Amino acid sequence: MSNSLNNKIKELTDIQRYVTQERGTEAPFTGHLLHNKLVGVYHCVCCDSPLFYSDTKFDSGCGWPSFFEAITPDAVRYIDDYSHNMHRVEIRCNHCDAHLGHVFPDGPPPTGKRYCINSASMVFVDEQSGEKSIG
Repeated sequence: MSNSLNNKIKELTDIQRYVTQERGTEAPFTGHLLHNKLVGVYHCVCCDSPLFYSDTKFDSGCGWPSFFEAITPDAVRYIDDYSHNMHRVEIRCNHCDAHLGHVFPDGPPPTGKRYCINSASMVFVDEQSGEKSIG
């Protein structure tokens, strides 16, 4: 791990560290980015890699920001997760391996996927102002 990434991880809040480094989950309906409707790009809070465009975000009602598609096919990686006595597919940042959330096969067209992502794992960058909103 690079020194800059190590330094960035040291600066994370407790919830950001819990989610991204310990594969935790923030409580539903508590994330700062859940109701964000601005146009821009969601990035990894650890390494700043782009993850999702705002136009792929939708309200799934699940309590976490949901997207139907990653920004590029290789932006995230998929890992079978058998914790909690069930099978799910975990999503991690493909650049730094930070835990982001899970993907489910019940999303809207065109992909039919629901990327259920913790706000604490992301930073939103507003397309107009360049202002960052930390999840």
